Parts: sequence; structure tokens; C-alpha cells
Amino acid sequence: MSRAVAEGLVLAIETSCDDTCAAVVTRDGVIASNVISSQGIHDAYGGVVPEIASRHHLELMDAVVEDALTRAGASLDDIGLVAVTRGPGLVGALLVGLSAAKAIAAVRRLPLAAVDHLQGHVSANFLRVDGGAPFDPPFLCLVASGGHTFLARVEEHHGFEVLGRTLDDAAGEAFDKGARLLGLPFPGGPHLQRAAEPGDPTAFAFPIAEKVAGLDFSFSGLKTSLLYAVRDLGEQEARRRHADLAASFQHAIVEALARRVERALEQTGLDRLAIGGGVAANGPLRARLSALGVEVHVPPLALCTDNAAMIAAAALHQPVTPYPEHLGLDAYSTSDRGL
Repeated sequence: MSRAVAEGLVLAIETSCDDTCAAVVTRDGVIASNVISSQGIHDAYGGVVPEIASRHHLELMDAVVEDALTRAGASLDDIGLVAVTRGPGLVGALLVGLSAAKAIAAVRRLPLAAVDHLQGHVSANFLRVDGGAPFDPPFLCLVASGGHTFLARVEEHHGFEVLGRTLDDAAGEAFDKGARLLGLPFPGGPHLQRAAEPGDPTAFAFPIAEKVAGLDFSFSGLKTSLLYAVRDLGEQEARRRHADLAASFQHAIVEALARRVERALEQTGLDRLAIGGGVAANGPLRARLSALGVEVHVPPLALCTDNAAMIAAAALHQPVTPYPEHLGLDAYSTSDRGL
């Protein structure tokens, strides 16, 4: 393994789930382009279908990479490092991105950085946005998405210490499942937030899993409580109280996240907080965490959801694999951190 060479732009590819992403980033973390092509076809199934996602990545990959280069005003001759998500994620989807990255790197005899997707979410904070400075360590980081929810202490640019993790559903997954129980479309987060706006967040006392030890999260009991509430109310009453159900369910998720963040800040003594993952777009969560009295950094929404710029950011601070050694790299579905 060797450090990334100093010359050339970074071309990054991210295909861990259903978004086909490519980005071009400079060596000092400035985003030259960040292309995200979403696969709306999964809405009809109420969730991501792995086989369909993989096939769409195959169809979109060349066009997305070309678009990223064009928007950056660059060509492959300007690329000095190729970065790609290696895992965790859907294996079939990851293999499409990894194969494309290997091919590009091999043809140019370039080094390749195989990036952990979760490190990417943390590293999104290191990018320079609109001429601003990166949000450098140390800080506490909450990553909450459809696939992962965890709290981490970030002391350096590469690597982090996991302080708490979900024991079952991720926060974004809970939003999706709750929205489906309430008859709302996929993805559930934005639809549920809109449905909750006129509702009373204290109307239903949904559980916040306070009995879970330490800084870990649990959302499966919350989902079950919503199911029982809808069933016990009956179809007509549940429809009448739809906004209250949505607001109370959202409140329980926000409180579960915020209370553990607050606890982690107290335990670590850190006074700086970064938020990442798609759930970072939730307005009530942002407001709740902003009221904790610490410095809070939330990257733009396009850098919170799955994207390739965050993969490039991670690649800038990790060892890389030279050609041809990187041709033997494989994808992995789960993180070795237990996340």
C-alpha cells in the first residue's frame, strides 16, 4: 500500500445501493463535480430491489462517469487517482462500481483507493464547500441513513471509533417502514416529515428505547408500536389522526437520536458535532441537535445522502493500492466494524 500521489484529480465512483454516483474532486477537497443518478423505479416496490439496482448501475455507469468529467471540465488524462466504494452495501451493486473503477485505473495505470462507505459519510465533512473550510477533527459524528445508524468519535481524518450503533433497524429504515404503515410512498423520510407538519408530536407516546444500554439505538419496537396504534385506532380513526401518528412517530426517532448524541457529548467531552446520512435532511432532527449548545456541522444534502464526492474525500486520507495489485480487490456486504 502507498499514499496517493500528489498530482491529478480524484475520480470517485459510488454504487453501494440504488444511486449511481461519480465525482471529480481536487487534492485539497474542492468538488469539481458530483453527479447522482437516482433509480426511481424502486418506489413501486416500497424498497430497493438489489437485482434491479445492479442492472441499472450497469446501464448508467458510463454516462454518469462521463457526465462527472464533463461537468468538471476534465478528462481521464487529468485523473491521478481513482476511488470507489468497496463496501458495505449491496454486493451486486458494489461490484458494478468496483469493476468500472478497476477498468479505468488499469487502462491508465493509476492507483486505486478502495473506500469504506461509512468512512465516506464521515469524510463528507472534510470537503470544502462554497469556498469554506473543511470540518476537521476532533468531533462527534452521527451517521443516520437507511442502512446504517451509528455514533463515532472522530479524532483523525482516516478512521473513527464507534461509540454506539443500531441493534436492529437503522433510523432511515424506521422512517421508511413507518411511512409504509401510514400509507406513504417510498422513500419514507421526506413524505413522513411533510405528513407530520400539522400533527401533534405528543399525541402518542411511542417508545424511545431508553432501556437500551449505553449509546446504542433500537427502532424495531417503535415500528411495532406504530403498527399496534394504527390497528387499535381502526381505519377511519387512523386516517383522521394521520398527522398526529406521523408527528409522534417522527418525534420518537428524533428523540432517540438526540438523547444519545447528547449523552455521547457529555461522555466524550467533545463540543463539536457532525451529522451525515440521509436522515440529516430531517428538519426536526436538525433543530433538536442545533439546540444542544455545541458547534454543529451538517454538509449540504447532496453530501449527506449517498454520493461519490464523500468517497473521494475519504480517499484523500487513506492508503491506496497501485496497479496491478488493485485488480484483485473484492467487494464486501457488511462492515468489519459490525455496522
